[in-house]
Amino acid sequence: MRLTSAGGVGLTVAALIIGTAAVPPAGAAPRPTAAAASVDYQAEDAAITQGAVATNHTGYSGTGFVDYTNVTGSAVEFAVSATAAGTAPLAFRYANGTTVDRPMDIAVNGTVIASAVSFPATANWDTWATRTVDAALRPGTNTVRATATIANGGPNLDRLTVGAPADTTAPSRPGRPSCTDIGPNTLTLGWPASTDNVGVTAYDLYEHGNKLAETPGNTTTKVLTGLAPSTTYNLTVIARDAAGNASPASVAVDCTTGVSSDPPPSAPGAPTVSGVTATSATLGWGAATDDKGVVAYEVRSGVAVLATVTGTPPATGTTVTGLACDAPFSLTVVAKDAAGGVSPASAEVSFTTGACPADGGVPGSPTTLSSGWTVPWGIAWLPDGAAALVTERDGFKVFKQTKSGTRTQIGTVPNTVTTDGEGGLLGVAVDPNWSSNHYVYFMHTASEGNRIARMTYNGSTLSGYTVLLQGIKKNRYHNGGRLAFGPDGHLYASTGDGQTPALAQDRNSLNGKILRMTTAGKPAPGNPFNNYVYSLGHRNPQGLAFDRNGRLWEAEFGDSKYDELNLIKPGANYGWPTCEGTCGTSGMTNPKATWPVNVASPSGIAIVRNVVYMAALRGTRMYRIPINGDTESVGTPTSYYVGTYGRLRTVAKVPGADQLWLTTTNADNNGNQPDGSDKILKITIG
Repeated sequence: MRLTSAGGVGLTVAALIIGTAAVPPAGAAPRPTAAAASVDYQAEDAAITQGAVATNHTGYSGTGFVDYTNVTGSAVEFAVSATAAGTAPLAFRYANGTTVDRPMDIAVNGTVIASAVSFPATANWDTWATRTVDAALRPGTNTVRATATIANGGPNLDRLTVGAPADTTAPSRPGRPSCTDIGPNTLTLGWPASTDNVGVTAYDLYEHGNKLAETPGNTTTKVLTGLAPSTTYNLTVIARDAAGNASPASVAVDCTTGVSSDPPPSAPGAPTVSGVTATSATLGWGAATDDKGVVAYEVRSGVAVLATVTGTPPATGTTVTGLACDAPFSLTVVAKDAAGGVSPASAEVSFTTGACPADGGVPGSPTTLSSGWTVPWGIAWLPDGAAALVTERDGFKVFKQTKSGTRTQIGTVPNTVTTDGEGGLLGVAVDPNWSSNHYVYFMHTASEGNRIARMTYNGSTLSGYTVLLQGIKKNRYHNGGRLAFGPDGHLYASTGDGQTPALAQDRNSLNGKILRMTTAGKPAPGNPFNNYVYSLGHRNPQGLAFDRNGRLWEAEFGDSKYDELNLIKPGANYGWPTCEGTCGTSGMTNPKATWPVNVASPSGIAIVRNVVYMAALRGTRMYRIPINGDTESVGTPTSYYVGTYGRLRTVAKVPGADQLWLTTTNADNNGNQPDGSDKILKITIG
């Protein structure tokens, strides 16, 4: 075999020479094992099945090329060695002087990793092009086989170029952080350094699931500024290397800022209301005063923020939009200063919004279906429509919940672990072919990462735990977790980026994606990239629902700017981490609606009468978002139950009725309520 190389890492020249002695002659100096960025394998030196070495065209490298015999199954197999495990690009240089595409299956170590890869026409047989696929290589020798899948055979194949495997080793977990120099608006966070096989390039600092700051990899302290006084921050540190691999999150530390000596603003003057419509109202109020100046006003319903006004100075009025129709409101206004001080609330102003539109219906007042829950996360209806299966995230328990209110535990999901954040027992789905198998599907966190598993429910207990898919990276936050069966009978799953944003753009990663798979755990036929990936560019998607036209809608946590509602299409890229919310980057798909993160943080969604209902955690409300007929646009979102029930996690349509079940998760780390304080609420759409 003939080999050419260029400087780089991952594969050594000696290790890659096939059919040539890699050991120097006796008495000779040892050969250097300098790594190579890429290595060329000539097709004429590989194992050929139903093909011949030819030289009757120009522009090839080496001593010739392989002319595939025009039959299905003709193939060329290369022997490739790697010094370490990793994902490497495989670039096939070929020519196709016909007008017919000549697809081939690419197999690595006997397993097809890319089926029917297109090798389209080139200008002529003397014009060469390259097709590249990524493949996981193991240490030592690997076989790479390119097999024709149609009777025309494969193209003329000149060579295979194997790139260096990517660095897939994540840094170690940073040590436990600590806080020093704590003031009203600042603190210094420090932590013991992480280690990495290549080198730590950066540390990302998170407050719960939101990134606050980052530092270079040679720095283990960071002064955090712009903090609110008398506020507890739950802080973690994640190490990152040059390849984008992220460590597990450090142990979390709670740090409380000091009491501010700067006096807060005075209370704004009593608000007035005008211009009330079905979904909005215009408020005005008297200006607050402050020794250093007011920088913002917030319009609140209880502690939930409905609108924010900024400026120098900020205006003393605004139109509050997105209100629930035909609903009473009592709103107040607070002022904020540059030091983070918050004024006392103004006097309340009360009003009732206008009548509701007839189209699509509106949600009525919730009633409690059952209580005593601890972070109820997933809901999946059983085929009889009389009861649903409900998962508890942190206790790993599965319950049967009936429409009448009876709750019965039917088991737990084995091998589930917590991440002390958003991991644990997450989504649940019931097989559409229930009558023949009684299968139930779960997404959960395990020791090595997040998994999709299957169990059997016999009407009283769960059994037969089987892993269908694993290798989905986990972290304290950003684990995704929703499961839903589509009208096509395939299982859709949402996965977070595992606090490693670069994974969301990697088509070969399971993270930051919507996945689509068969009930046997295989990639669904017709997936856009010939793997599990259905769409990419997601940060932390958690809501999945299909509309009356069979289209998939998805709700997604943003980072620090915008949360999203997306219409999912196969192969589409939804932008993260290039974009958060709407952006103009070519190739990125914009959301259908966005919200500032402080009024949303969406989780579950459901669709009733062509209206999307979205549960919001940080926003402590449920949104109603009408779909505009059968178009791809939505109408104005409106808010329900603002601040009334706390953090809302999952919303599910009741089969055969215009009703919803809505779960609270106030017993999670952000809600700080005791175990057993959560509820499932029942809502009728009128």
